[in-house]
Amino acid sequence: MSVFLLKRFATFAATLLVASVLVFAVLDLLPGNVAQVMLGDTATPESIAALEQKLGLNRPALVRYGDWIGGLLRGRTAMSHSYDTPTATLIYERLQVTLPLALMAMVLTVLIGISAGIFAAARQNRIGDVSIMGLSQLGIAVPSFWFAILLILLFAVKLQWVSAGGFPGWTEDDGGGPWDGFVALLLPAVALAVVQAAVLARWTRSAVLETLREDYVRTARAKGLSRRAVLWRHVLRNAMIPVLTILGLQFAFLISGTIVVENVFVLPGIGRLVFQAIANRDLVVVRDVVLLLVAMVVIVNFVVDVLYAVIDPRLKPSDA
Repeated sequence: MSVFLLKRFATFAATLLVASVLVFAVLDLLPGNVAQVMLGDTATPESIAALEQKLGLNRPALVRYGDWIGGLLRGRTAMSHSYDTPTATLIYERLQVTLPLALMAMVLTVLIGISAGIFAAARQNRIGDVSIMGLSQLGIAVPSFWFAILLILLFAVKLQWVSAGGFPGWTEDDGGGPWDGFVALLLPAVALAVVQAAVLARWTRSAVLETLREDYVRTARAKGLSRRAVLWRHVLRNAMIPVLTILGLQFAFLISGTIVVENVFVLPGIGRLVFQAIANRDLVVVRDVVLLLVAMVVIVNFVVDVLYAVIDPRLKPSDA
């Protein structure tokens, strides 16, 4: 197991290194002058040059990249050009909205997608199967942001059960509370989960049906076990192996999907932070957020690899 973990950690570190180089290079090559944007069109060349020197933008790109990575390794992030605040502080504040939103959407995705997929597979080619597959196809075709607008029109505008947007906070000091925060994130979580649940339902159905054709399943049925008993005792564990891969990818999609949905619901999360940073040419914030998202995706994939060995004993960690 130690060799397995070391291999995965090496892959994790290499992926982050390559991602950091690509993120820095792409953002560094973007047209436009950060100092010019911050000072406005009426700024003089002298004031622009002074601000570039203050922000360190006049230094070579390799030196700036080294300072960025060195600071991250020491646990120190750069100061945001727009907010004059460490990017770590900004990201931490926004993650208190984005991370619960992504986790809520992930829970809904798993509950809806796996349940619907198993239900459809157990009723192959019957009305239940056809209905689930039809709904899943519709869910895949509907963009998350458009479905979010429909939810706002129905539950906020017409029924007036919830507010159309905004986030009251998790504590009473912020003007809200745990329940108020949960309610504010419920519709965005549903909007994010619908598309991913539709994809997961189709994958789960395919994985369960493929496992049902295995020899050991026919042997279990020949011994007198009912179809339901075989499904729950023997099929699901093996069918979950390919589904885990999809779940790892879907978490990445949910994190990136929050960027758009948060703006629809006016939530103060990572998505709005990125949009504001791009508008202000605050590339320091953008690159730290992007690198954080890459790290989260890599960590999720690492967890999925470990779960493979837990679910399927045939997968030896030393062989992974």
